[in-house]
Amino acid sequence: MTKNKLPAERSPSREIDAFLAQAARVPALSQVKGRLIFAIDATMSRQPTWDRAAEIQTDMFEVAEGVGGLAVQLVYFRGIREFQASEWATSPSALAARMQNVTCSAGSTQLRRVLAHAAAEARRTKVGALVYIGDCFEESPDAAATEAAKLALLGIPAFMFHEGHDPTAAAVFGEIARLTHGVYARFDAGAARQLRDLLTAAAVYATGGGLALKHYGDRVGGEVLRLSRGMGKK
Repeated sequence: MTKNKLPAERSPSREIDAFLAQAARVPALSQVKGRLIFAIDATMSRQPTWDRAAEIQTDMFEVAEGVGGLAVQLVYFRGIREFQASEWATSPSALAARMQNVTCSAGSTQLRRVLAHAAAEARRTKVGALVYIGDCFEESPDAAATEAAKLALLGIPAFMFHEGHDPTAAAVFGEIARLTHGVYARFDAGAARQLRDLLTAAAVYATGGGLALKHYGDRVGGEVLRLSRGMGKK
């Protein structure tokens, strides 16, 4: 009668080797060329979009790898004045782990605070671009414009990605894009492919600048090409 063999246990040394091999594939922060602030409205209505963005963010790192690599800082707000900014992540797994631990909760928008944070971060280190995803705006337009002007002085374009059709958000997001020489783009709820194209375009710009975005847009066409042609237009 033969006995079933028990699976071989992994030795501690093998587990250490596997960990070190994985770590070696994650670039150090000093080795990446671009930095992108990835800001999302995480109030109650945003959970489906948050989940889609958590899945799509891997593509940002993949497209940026060919033009120098990318580091992403996750910024979000939710609830009663909660505002969070992560450490810089240089791999999709690190960013995904952070995003998977967040659930959206009811609260008001804090776009002005996002813009102020982006400016403060840009004063500390080189930042290639700010991406903002939201569907509404509940603050003072003048206060937001003031913070956007400060961001413009630092040379940081805002990629304002608007989900839905809220007219107030459209006007404010468009003005912030204009002031920072960025771009405003609207996408439909559930349009994962459209959101992916917008995010990868921003990642390419943050890493390689306007010329890299132009070349990428010429190659892939569609939403990316439209965005690259609209970049910085008033």
